[in-house]
Parts: sequence; structure tokens; C-alpha cells
Amino acid sequence: MLWLLLLALFFSGTCSAGTPGSIPEKELVGIIGGHSAPQGRWPWQVSLRVYVYHWASWVHICGGSLIHPRWVLTAAHCISRKDADPSAYRIHAGDVYLYGGRTLLNVSRVVVHPDYVLASLGADVALLQLSSSVEGTANVAPVRLPGAPPEATAEATAEAECWVTGWGVISMHQSLPPPYRLQQVRVSVVDNGVCDQQYHKASGGHVADRKIIQDDMLCAGSEGRDSCYGDSGGPLVCKARGAWRLVGVVSWGYGCALRDIPGVYARVQTFVPWIQQQIGKCL
Repeated sequence: MLWLLLLALFFSGTCSAGTPGSIPEKELVGIIGGHSAPQGRWPWQVSLRVYVYHWASWVHICGGSLIHPRWVLTAAHCISRKDADPSAYRIHAGDVYLYGGRTLLNVSRVVVHPDYVLASLGADVALLQLSSSVEGTANVAPVRLPGAPPEATAEATAEAECWVTGWGVISMHQSLPPPYRLQQVRVSVVDNGVCDQQYHKASGGHVADRKIIQDDMLCAGSEGRDSCYGDSGGPLVCKARGAWRLVGVVSWGYGCALRDIPGVYARVQTFVPWIQQQIGKCL
């Protein structure tokens, strides 16, 4: 998650390109308060990679979710620029182990939401089209998108069963040890109005004249149970009507797993029409 320092609301970093165990001090990654995910439980979870010459390898920078056999939804702040070269990215899917030896998937198209400027201002979503379909691949399957209101509203409530997943640190200053297995943690959704009040309090009044938590955002998490920086772009899913639905994309926040400061996610339901329009153009 693009986690911000308490008074740095408009800080705009990029996802960490460091490998686990060599993470710069302020570039934390991973699920806080979670545990190892079973193979195949979250078949839509992917790792977004870029090539790092220092390590001569494709390195994890962000998470993402398969929403179609050829499309991944991630955070816009995970992409370096709106005209990013698709060949600069690879996708790892189908394995809970971050560097498990699976063949990486090529990306043929990158689409950043046109309204994106900073994660803290909203519209923090981007789509990546895969060069080939993943249909039929073991432990790989798309996640369902939210339904139309009012059903979608009922999917992301404080009472809903919701989980966030990702790779990285298991506490504020402890990296996920080898073999870097996907972590999962159950989190509670926080009402936007409550979350906005909490963020205003945490900001010390520096942004008293405007709303911090926008309508296209969603809050989730509690003290000791949260996502963090390297989980950017990854899925927040909630179980509704017997099926998991993608309700949030890991976006930003103040600190990690702090009291009364939940994580902030892009509210997927807001972007469903845009997602469908982009995917429809390429079918």
C-alpha cells in the first residue's frame, strides 16, 4: 500500500522495487497481523513485476487481481506513468510462493484511469491486459466484480467477511521470511464518514477544509490487522451471496495497522462501468 507519513497526505511514492529482506526503511511491504494463505484459496491474486538490473530478475512491486482471463486490476500508483510501456511489466499468477518458479505472463496493454493524479486524491486504479489468456491454468481464476447498488453496498459492510492478501513484512520492521508465502488477514470495513473523521484527527487539522476519504474510496482494517506498502494494487474481497467479490484495491493510508487509522482502498464498485468499457473495447 502507498502508505503515507502522518502529516504527508500528498506524498506520492512509487512501489518498492526492493526484494524482501532488502527493503528501504520507509518502504514497508506486506500484510500485518495475517498468516499464510492456502494454495488456491485466492486464485485471482497476482504479483506485478518489473525488471531490476541490480538483481538481474523480475521483482515484485505490487499486487493485483485477475478480473477476467486476460485482465488484471491493480493500483494506478503502481504504474510509473500513464503511457507506460507494457513490456516493462510481467505478471506472476497461480502460486502462493512469490518466487516459486512459475512462468511469468507478458502484458500487452496498460490502461491507467484518466482521472488519476495521486492515490490520496482517488481514481487509483489501472488495468493490465495479458498477452494470452490464463483460462485453464491451475490455481488461477478471476474474481467477481461487485454488483450494482444497492447490492454492492451490502457487500462491503462492517458485518461482512472481508480479507486482504499480499506479500511482504509481517510486522512494521520484519520482512516476510523465505519462501515468501502469500499472507492473508481478515479485516473489518469502516464507514467512510467515520474513516474520514479518523484521518482528519490523524492529520492534526492540516486538511480541515476538505474531505480526505473520497466517495471512490473504501476503508478497512484495525489496530494490528492491515495491509501495508508493498500490497498496493492487491485485492480486498468480501463474501456476499455465497461468492467472493472484489470490493477494494489496496491504495494508501497513514502508517500500518495503527489504532483508529484503517487502510484506504479504491472502491471497485465505483469503477465497474469504466472497467467494463475498457475490457469491452478489446474483446
